[in-house]
Amino acid sequence: MNGPHPYARELGDFLRARRGRLRPHDVGLEPGGRRKVTGLRREELALLAGLSTDYYQRIEQGREVRPSDDVLDALAGALSLDHKERRHLFTLAHAARRPAPARVDRDPERVPEGTRRLLRVLDTPAVILGRHLDLLDWNPMAQALLGDPDAYPADRLNMLLLLFDDTLTDERSCPDWEQQALDYIGMMRAAVATDPSHPRATAIVGELSIRSAEFRRLWAQHDVRESVSGTKTFRFPEVGDIVLDWDTYPLPGNPGPVMLVFTAEPGSADSDRLQLLASLYATRSAPTRNATS
Repeated sequence: MNGPHPYARELGDFLRARRGRLRPHDVGLEPGGRRKVTGLRREELALLAGLSTDYYQRIEQGREVRPSDDVLDALAGALSLDHKERRHLFTLAHAARRPAPARVDRDPERVPEGTRRLLRVLDTPAVILGRHLDLLDWNPMAQALLGDPDAYPADRLNMLLLLFDDTLTDERSCPDWEQQALDYIGMMRAAVATDPSHPRATAIVGELSIRSAEFRRLWAQHDVRESVSGTKTFRFPEVGDIVLDWDTYPLPGNPGPVMLVFTAEPGSADSDRLQLLASLYATRSAPTRNATS
């Protein structure tokens, strides 16, 4: 017997996670008696959405059901989904209505030559991330900021794998570490929604789920991000802390790579420290570049 449709399974997991974050008082229900679950019960959510408990349970369990758009609207309202979450719900449900494709186009991701040139002329750290957050390309400023990618095997050059690398635990003392982890995980969730059984996503999520309790906790929240922005503090003994804004910019392709760019306010102390860091990196690496030129 074939297993559940991958999109139906992902849809069920998403609904379960969103049901778990709501409390009865959030939706005007009395908690009543002793509860075995912290979030809403299935029957409570079904009542709010105007569905039978059995029908809702079949959706959540990833069985072969194809909820209509009216049902999806009702579920989105009952779960108080925001715009991004509602779109994610519809994306999964619509994909679950279609037969699982026998073959999926999973050609290797490539960075266009024009994008590589753009990367090199940017006077600020920037990298190209694949759909599953693999590091596809970077500029010298990014290397100065993030470290030498050549120090890692190619299959480990992934922002999630690096973020949860047990040898880099000092990074987790930064106050913005968990928020950045949530942002990257949300981007991975969006990628999984386009192809739940992709072997690269399966490998990364599977590995981190086994070895990191932090990752399991954050992944279970089922947050989704399509493109994100934020702020991150970098700590360097040579120049001090550097606080940078970061933004992602989608590149051509659907789903395709994104450019992740770090910036500082021009003329600020952070901008001065970033330029100093880049100068120190260029000085240290100059002999190597000359030797290979």
